[in-house]
Amino acid sequence: MTHAVLSLLKESRHPMRIDLIGVAGSGMSGLALLLLGLGHKVSGSDKATTLETDRLQKLGLQFFHGHTEKEVEDCDMVIYSSAIKPGNVAYEAAYKQGISLIRRAEALAAVMANKKGVVVCGTHGKTTTSALTAHVLRQGGMKPSHYVGAEIPILGSNAHWDPEGELFVAEGDESDGTLVNFHPEHAIVLNIEPEHLDFYDGIEAIKTVFRQVLSQTRTHWVYCAEDPVASEVCAGPQGVSYGWSRTHDFSANILSMKPDHSEFEVYQKDQLLGTATLGIPGRHNVSNALAAIALATRCGVTFEAIQHALRTFRGAKRRFEIRHSGERFTVVDDYGHHPSEIAATLATAKGLNAERIVCLFQPHRYSRTQLLKKEFGASFGDVDELFITDVYPASEKPLPGVSGETILEEVRLQNDHTKTGSTPTMPIARDKVGNALRPGDLLITLGAGNVHEVGRCIARDLPVLEKLCAILDANGGGVAKLYEPMSRHTTWLIGGPAQYWIEPRNETSFAEVVRYLRSASIPIRVIGRGSNLLVKDGGIRGAVIHTKGEFENVTVEGDLITAGAGARLKKIASAARNAGIGGFEWMEGIPGNLGGAIRMNAGAMGSETFDLIVSVRFIDTDGSIQEKPLAEITHHYRSVPEFEEHYVVSAVFKGNPAPQAEIDTKLAASHQKRRTSQPVGASAGCTFKNPEICGAGKLIDDLALKGRTVGKALVSDVHANFIVNQGGAKAREVLDLVAQIKDAAMHERGVTLEMEVKVIGEDQPLPL
Repeated sequence: MTHAVLSLLKESRHPMRIDLIGVAGSGMSGLALLLLGLGHKVSGSDKATTLETDRLQKLGLQFFHGHTEKEVEDCDMVIYSSAIKPGNVAYEAAYKQGISLIRRAEALAAVMANKKGVVVCGTHGKTTTSALTAHVLRQGGMKPSHYVGAEIPILGSNAHWDPEGELFVAEGDESDGTLVNFHPEHAIVLNIEPEHLDFYDGIEAIKTVFRQVLSQTRTHWVYCAEDPVASEVCAGPQGVSYGWSRTHDFSANILSMKPDHSEFEVYQKDQLLGTATLGIPGRHNVSNALAAIALATRCGVTFEAIQHALRTFRGAKRRFEIRHSGERFTVVDDYGHHPSEIAATLATAKGLNAERIVCLFQPHRYSRTQLLKKEFGASFGDVDELFITDVYPASEKPLPGVSGETILEEVRLQNDHTKTGSTPTMPIARDKVGNALRPGDLLITLGAGNVHEVGRCIARDLPVLEKLCAILDANGGGVAKLYEPMSRHTTWLIGGPAQYWIEPRNETSFAEVVRYLRSASIPIRVIGRGSNLLVKDGGIRGAVIHTKGEFENVTVEGDLITAGAGARLKKIASAARNAGIGGFEWMEGIPGNLGGAIRMNAGAMGSETFDLIVSVRFIDTDGSIQEKPLAEITHHYRSVPEFEEHYVVSAVFKGNPAPQAEIDTKLAASHQKRRTSQPVGASAGCTFKNPEICGAGKLIDDLALKGRTVGKALVSDVHANFIVNQGGAKAREVLDLVAQIKDAAMHERGVTLEMEVKVIGEDQPLPL
């Protein structure tokens, strides 16, 4: 019955009711396009809608959100993807009703039987080569139909049925043996390597499948003579060879390799056909182009038409797709997930002459990772810094001991110059990889799963980073990075990443950065040492500015001290002591910078910052540098509204001359008080402001909350107003502990505790 039903696909004058389970996938959506083109009534289901399903619905697809029994009602045939297994509700409903259940490859072979098929097969390179072949034949006036495994912008869609043309170019899948269903007019064999060993017993079983396809090919097959197994299998009078040697039927001599194209001479045996320019880079893509050239030439396409087609080709989605190309950074995405594909793609990346190649790879299938781990280990030799995610399982169940770390271990064994790192999830990968980038880097994301989302996200943020780098370079230098972990910049050692991290080194660069960020509507935060700050686990949207360079300077003239916003309070206290100026001794015990101290009017031992201020220099919201005397600055206990939106650059202080011994005594007292009354662990200082009735620490102690923990956050046994990070604490744990303390203070003493620590940031990570 199956063969009878399949034969009906050849007759568009007899429309069938066909359902596709898993229609959103690239292969199934392409098949739906072909069936609609043949005039059949097509329905389909999947877990979620996509751009493809939306487009198909406009063309007549009846779409079911989620798999249901209803979708197969009154169907003549149900086609299912490789991801659909027995047990699926729609599959089982069709089985119980006696409806023919057909695998995707079987249906595609039946559709191809309507025309003279050209099946493109091999371990890797199929999508690019089938797209190239279809494009070349189209430009040659052959009006081919096509079916390829990705979105091809220049072809308009991943599949197309042309009722006028005789040829049908299709990408054949060898992964599960269904390649034997094809009986094409022509075949292209790119390579034959050990792959899909979860299905095949070994290379001999794979050869058998290819030999059967060739035995069913009516006219001739084009094959890569540089691949030893392909040469063995494809030898014979029907074979047309291609490669780099003039001994082959078609060959190429590469003249130049550029970031966006390749130029090469094309030979048919010893005859020079001419020079061709391929609109995508890479030696391996020149080889793929030779396959298309050989096939098109044998089909009667002129070399002039071939030249035009190659020049205008822009590649398939996720085949060395350039996501960002700027003055300082390049981001490329590629579907490659087999060791040979990876090595070829990275060789192309190396040809772009970046200062470093940074790679994020997502392994595909546990079985492949386990069986080819040594080959994977050898394939990343061109990478300077490599990150690997967890395995993308497809339809496989996990294998014990097999993970992304399996490949990293092999890379470390075989290659000691590549820096490696594990990034299990995509949000972690985005943050770690983005933060690792430096000007001059090329980032390439590799894999068949959703790893491309990371590259897309990073590419989205790079134009702003490049502008920030340009501003800093033009104004005295500095540092700008993506996704800087705020745990590196807070005394609590807690906090998710800052979307943009900027370290200007002088007033001019600081002001120019502020002007740009304001014009781009990017939120701005300025932080010092992060000593009174809790950054939430989701990090900070927008820009975080951290002043360095001249902002760390402290100078003394008479009884006036001028200090930059980045100067540590301890450094100011030391400079005052050396100049014989008193009044600054309390600063020795505060682990913060001047900018933060001014913003919150920090204090200790009965003194506060604005007791000493003469004037403050700052950048306003327009990026202009202003200066105000003390009399014009409103300031309160732990609050200075003026500097909520304005950014401190420097300040002038005035102290009083004092004997050296007196200053030293006060400094020692400040140091001793801090040492004896404050915990040693990572904290942000006092968590709560002191309420009117008593000190916050005493209140919390009286509530018997010392030693209370949430996760790794601990109420200190030394000073109850300190919450200590015991190692690896999250902001959420600190906030939960804060909530417990506040709740106890209110319910047991009627006291509202107000946090002294500033809490900023997002609860959840930035979306991919």
